[in-house]
Amino acid sequence: MIKKIASIALFAFALAATTHAQRIAYVDVTAILESMPEYQKAQESLDKLATQWRQEIAQEQDKVKGLYSKYQAEQVLLSEEMKKQREEEIMNKEKEVREMQRLKFGPEGALFKKREELVKPIQDRVYAAIQKFAEDKGFEFIFEKGSASGMLYADKRNDKTEDIKNMLKK
Repeated sequence: MIKKIASIALFAFALAATTHAQRIAYVDVTAILESMPEYQKAQESLDKLATQWRQEIAQEQDKVKGLYSKYQAEQVLLSEEMKKQREEEIMNKEKEVREMQRLKFGPEGALFKKREELVKPIQDRVYAAIQKFAEDKGFEFIFEKGSASGMLYADKRNDKTEDIKNMLKK
């Protein structure tokens, strides 16, 4: 009985030792993107656009503050009807500014759409290069180092970020 268990265990061990080992690597997509001139140019363009829109929104917020300050200064001289009218005007202006912020910086706003327009083709190119690299080099899995992929340890020998950067430069 013991010989039978030992021989089964030996057979299982031999079988496990002869199975094909999986090839695994990881890359840092952020580092790859940041090394690409076209990505840097797209980021600069997005940053410029965002700065311009923030300034426009800040100017509109200043206008609201000006309306409110003027209202507070003149409040004692205004009739109830005029007070309500001015308060409504201030609230409408605040609403316009919030809507402007949402349209520019919201989840489906203009900045999001512009980012998708400028950055997505670059990202697609990087992911295609990673896929080609994996297929050419025989890797079965390639993880993204920067994401929440659950990778707790990564041997530096498996970091293929530089290889992908070099591949994209060709």
